[in-house]
Amino acid sequence: MTHEDATALAALVATGQASPTELVTAAIGRIEELDGRLNAVVHRRFEQALEEAAGPLPDGPFRGVPIVLKDLRSGSAGDPDYQGNAFLRDVDHRAAHDAHVTAGLRRAGFVILGRTNTPEFGLVSTTEPKAFGPTRNPWDLTRSPGGSSGGSAVAVATGMVPLAQGTDGGGSLRMPSAHCGVFGFKSSRGRVSAGPDEGDALAAHNVYGVITRSVRDSAAVLDAIAGEHSGDPVVAPRPATTFLDAVTAAPGSLRIGVMLVDDVNGYPVDPRVNAVVRRMADRLTALGHRVEEAYPAAMTDPAYLEHWLGLLSPSVTVLMDDLAAQAGRPLRRDEFEEVTWWWADQGAKVSAADYVRHETWRDDFRRRMAAWWTGGFDLLLSPVVPNPPPELGVFDGPDGIRKSIDILCFTPQFNTTGQPAMAVPASLPSEGLPIGVQFAAAYGREELLFSLAGQLEAAHPWTGA
Repeated sequence: MTHEDATALAALVATGQASPTELVTAAIGRIEELDGRLNAVVHRRFEQALEEAAGPLPDGPFRGVPIVLKDLRSGSAGDPDYQGNAFLRDVDHRAAHDAHVTAGLRRAGFVILGRTNTPEFGLVSTTEPKAFGPTRNPWDLTRSPGGSSGGSAVAVATGMVPLAQGTDGGGSLRMPSAHCGVFGFKSSRGRVSAGPDEGDALAAHNVYGVITRSVRDSAAVLDAIAGEHSGDPVVAPRPATTFLDAVTAAPGSLRIGVMLVDDVNGYPVDPRVNAVVRRMADRLTALGHRVEEAYPAAMTDPAYLEHWLGLLSPSVTVLMDDLAAQAGRPLRRDEFEEVTWWWADQGAKVSAADYVRHETWRDDFRRRMAAWWTGGFDLLLSPVVPNPPPELGVFDGPDGIRKSIDILCFTPQFNTTGQPAMAVPASLPSEGLPIGVQFAAAYGREELLFSLAGQLEAAHPWTGA
């Protein structure tokens, strides 16, 4: 069962060939076998999972299939909610109730085995929290799996579970997927509710989703968890078909722009990454798509990252203030990592007037980006990250903190605009470390991405990508 996707496992349960308990027991065994050297699953609820598997489960499309949740915001009632942080760990902070996304996964029939490792508060593109130790890339244990959904990506890549939940505030589903050779999908803003505890989290940048091995799993889960709840600030337009149906629908001949650049505002793009993007462009041409080198000029706006930082960093400042209020005392420096203090300090410098200016700039940026899609292009192909998986520790220290911002050349732009984007495995296993590519569509056009992903998966399966 190790290499079956969630859809196949659910079919085994539905036809009586396997029980939920058997699936959960097998996944637990896989975690216990592998996680000692990978450190992907940092909180385990194995006994509860076995009890839930043995009892009545909702008759959803994934009844009895094991899953893990990212330990960041995706609350699971009564379970640890430590977010990669020593302070929350030491006070044993736990979720009071399920997040809407967690409740949706339960209704779909999933059995939750535990929670996966994440960098402290998801603030860096690797998964090396001091509170829980580094998660290691299964392709090379000296390398990073990316972040911030790194533990989830490793759990999927190694077959611990067929899929895992994650979040994406600047690329956190897509980057670890690219580094681990799995499929990561970020839906449109407002497609999946962030409630009941959040609305437009992280200045409307954060999105909930899953990392999978198969395209059909990703689409079917989005069908299960999508939808609005009372009080949601934004609701994405409803698709004309189910996302699962889109996977097998022929995409037709799409006009696809390709972003091939040597650097983004001075940050170099590794030639190996561009080589993989070029090869994907050739594959698209062979499939009948119209491919040309073109991309929105706003993608390389030199002001982008500073505005992005100005929009998101005040959320960290407020988080630290809230934690100090919860503690009833000033927070100690050793209870948080330097990257968190750095973000909080940046946010403290943003005045109310500055924040409004950042919002005004963001709205103009969204219009400039959208104009490229309304101008005749269907999709944009680009790198996900500008380099293959880096060595662990690359973002340590003051220089590393700045590098963790500058490396965000291709992903957070689509959090700012709210557009859907996906990371597709694209490098050959024989070539060593995984490299993924990114596709982005216009707002609300997830079905177009799933249709192309399904075509690519059929033509070039990930195991031989």
